[in-house]
Amino acid sequence: MTLEMRAECERCGLDLAAGDPAWICVHECTFCTECAEALRHACPNCGGELVLRPRPPARTA
Repeated sequence: MTLEMRAECERCGLDLAAGDPAWICVHECTFCTECAEALRHACPNCGGELVLRPRPPARTA
């Protein structure tokens, strides 16, 4: 199963690149840091904990 790297915060619409910090729940709802903090790290959709999204590995040339 592959993690879906969503490109924007579901609350404020901020663009989130794959390497940007973002917070996700078990259903991969995605939020920027400011919104995750405002939501007290609880997903408004499912009530689950918001955790820091893992970053993809760095590309090598």
